[in-house]
Amino acid sequence: MEPVIEANFQLAYPDFRLQVDLRLPDKGVTVLFGHSGSGKTTLLRCFAGLNRARGRLVVAGEIWQKEEQGKIRGIFLPTHKRPLGLVFQEASLFSHLSVRKNLEYGMKRSGNQAGAGFDASVDLLGIRPLLDRAPEGLSGGERQRVAVARALLTRPRLLLMDEPLAALDLKRKLEILPYLEKLREELDIPVLYVSHAPDEVARLADHLVLLENGQVAASGPALATLARVDLPPAFADDAGVVLETTVAAHEADGLTRLEFPGGHLYVSRQDKPLGSRLRCRIHASDVSLALATHGDSSILNTFFARVQTVAAADTPGHVLAQLRLPDGTLLLARITERSRVALGVAPGLSIVAQVKSVALLA
Repeated sequence: MEPVIEANFQLAYPDFRLQVDLRLPDKGVTVLFGHSGSGKTTLLRCFAGLNRARGRLVVAGEIWQKEEQGKIRGIFLPTHKRPLGLVFQEASLFSHLSVRKNLEYGMKRSGNQAGAGFDASVDLLGIRPLLDRAPEGLSGGERQRVAVARALLTRPRLLLMDEPLAALDLKRKLEILPYLEKLREELDIPVLYVSHAPDEVARLADHLVLLENGQVAASGPALATLARVDLPPAFADDAGVVLETTVAAHEADGLTRLEFPGGHLYVSRQDKPLGSRLRCRIHASDVSLALATHGDSSILNTFFARVQTVAAADTPGHVLAQLRLPDGTLLLARITERSRVALGVAPGLSIVAQVKSVALLA
């Protein structure tokens, strides 16, 4: 059995109740997603010990918390004794210290006097040119990268990130996202990442926890969870699937061919070497359905599929159809109820999925 993080929390406020029971992977990025007020940050603060909920938390085989109802005594490690790193919306760097001194503070906090991991953290976040600069001279994205490096130098067993991009403009978000992707690929510790942005979820998540009104509405591997048609309204407006693809060829006519287990996609030419991995998002609204292929269509990306299930969409007069390609890859299509009736779209129907647009996430 693979190691997991066990988390069970119950926390009641006058107008809100958090009640979750989770088993999360002990590697990769787990994204806590939901609308404002769903309990994302409250749950993250329970992991950190900043909010004292009743329950149980086990990380890397160690009990950080074990408090049961009716028991007077239990186990509760305070925040400063939990081996975790924290990154919030604001970088909260020490303004009177250089970047290097801020990082050294992180090492001292954990007793990491030898500087183990300093060069690796600096290079992972691309901040070596910033080491002798003061925080006020950095951009928002640069400050956040320093904050992440400082958190890593505390030698955490769990890294908690509470909407680290929320305070950044689009340019700065695009600046820091590639570094967060490197974290996902290279870190050997689990990351809990709070976000309300579907594009961040699609780009970064290995595992997804969808929260609604303080409870877990869905939890599972991100790619499979995103392909469900029964998710609550928090995802309804932006329904779609994410595919892990590989750059297979750069065509002479200016297109790049991406391959995945279910086939291939053509996209505009990408400045990526052959063999590079790319995540792609296909929105349900960008998938149309047909009963047969059409040679006179301008749509290049078409797939033979079978309808798995059909569910009502968030907007009146529309439905979501889940489609399965021969290899098992799932797609979602948002179509009108009128089109569903006209085509006879129902579970088991063989169909042609026409992908009008592909969003590249990296």
